[in-house]
Amino acid sequence: MQKILIVDDEPRYLRLLEANLRTEGYEVLTAMDGLQAIETFSTMPVDLILMDVMMPKLDGFAACQRIREFSNVPIIMLTAKGEEQDRVRGLDLGADDYLVKPFSATELLARVRAVLRRSQASKDIGQSRFFEHGNLRIDFARAEVWRGNQPIFLSATEYRLLLQFAHNVGTVLSAEDLLSAVWGPEYRNDKEILWVSIARLRQKLEEDPHNPKHIVTRSGLGYLMPPIEN
Repeated sequence: MQKILIVDDEPRYLRLLEANLRTEGYEVLTAMDGLQAIETFSTMPVDLILMDVMMPKLDGFAACQRIREFSNVPIIMLTAKGEEQDRVRGLDLGADDYLVKPFSATELLARVRAVLRRSQASKDIGQSRFFEHGNLRIDFARAEVWRGNQPIFLSATEYRLLLQFAHNVGTVLSAEDLLSAVWGPEYRNDKEILWVSIARLRQKLEEDPHNPKHIVTRSGLGYLMPPIEN
């Protein structure tokens, strides 16, 4: 049974989310602020976190940032704010998806299933355990990434995105293809989430993010990981 942690300071909302998720067969844990969420997750790991943004003690953005320091657990941000800067901030801190309140139970459950499905798919490995591209090295078996001798910590979404490039070296991948493969077909037009994720991935992988060697933009076409010239 998959386990989900809900973090929200509104008791009524917390109970509603819990009821909907339990009805679908998920095991549910709850927390009412960011600090409690971190403490709960540290002692009882879960498969997914639903994190409200506006909370006392430690808000959702700060809690997401702290969790990303030690875990790549999928995180969906829940926010009453629909402004672009709030969505971008959550994604930039390592969230995998976001939902703007109010949302329907149907939409919530669809997003939860999609994120959990992507998380499971990212655990699949290729025929060869290791992949190298210049100073970049991936251990598929352990889902570990290095830049030279430096280990690089990626979120679950960032790692899935990197896998798309590693498995398609020399092939231009369109934004629509990447969104469908990494986030799901329903995200084909959500270019913003891809732009933020590509930028964040470059910051971690590239020696010079403004002159990338591993993930290159092909204007009007998409992105690719170019072949390494011998």
